[in-house]
Amino acid sequence: MKVLFQFLICLIATTIGGISGVGGGVIIKPVMDAVSGLSVATISFLSGCTVLGMTIATMIRSRGGEVKVERGRGTMLALGAAVGGIVGKEVFEMVSQAGGIAVSVAQQVMMIALTLGVLIYTLNRSRITTKNVQNKVICLVIGLVLGLLSAFLGIGGGPINLAVLYYFFSMDSKTAALNSLYVILFSQGASFLYTLIGNTVPDFEWPVLVVMVIGGVVGGTLGRSISRRLDNSGVDRLFFWLLLVITGISIYNLVKLF
Repeated sequence: MKVLFQFLICLIATTIGGISGVGGGVIIKPVMDAVSGLSVATISFLSGCTVLGMTIATMIRSRGGEVKVERGRGTMLALGAAVGGIVGKEVFEMVSQAGGIAVSVAQQVMMIALTLGVLIYTLNRSRITTKNVQNKVICLVIGLVLGLLSAFLGIGGGPINLAVLYYFFSMDSKTAALNSLYVILFSQGASFLYTLIGNTVPDFEWPVLVVMVIGGVVGGTLGRSISRRLDNSGVDRLFFWLLLVITGISIYNLVKLF
């Protein structure tokens, strides 16, 4: 039953993540924190692997679709995210060494702050004048920050990616969603390789990892198919309700720590 539950969490999370562009880890991580009883390091690793599998499946599925990744700016963002993914993983290891609940508290507080910030931006989005950044160096720096946050929080990307793509690059919802997943692919890929090379893979059960990754791949494929049938307003509504759910779960997890 436990394995089936974990599969369903990953399937639902990555389906929603594939549609909205948040990746899925932003749902998997707080839910697993709340119910799994696993360590923070293990949950972050399992969540990251699931999101990596999901983004690979989504990128393959997106070929030939109407919505495209912006090869110029999108690739610079992705390269920055790859570097940020390594930096974020290193920061995570440093905070983890402090022991106790330090890393858990840091993750939950940052999740709540970022999600609330994105929620406020989303509610006022129609009144905010967006930018259209073209400078490659700035794109690289923005990608680095996104990758760092993604790897440290163990969420793959989350709502902050979309808010940044909306504001700095004037992307519509579906274009931002696909480019967000492209950035997540690089940040999670770099973070995963860094974990393997650094021999810092936490203890985990192989059946759990396999089931979660399968759920992620299937969810990413379903999410991409559903996304093609939705318009931008449909994606926006899903994103808004997702923000509320994530905020609620993160607050619950923070309170539970004390």
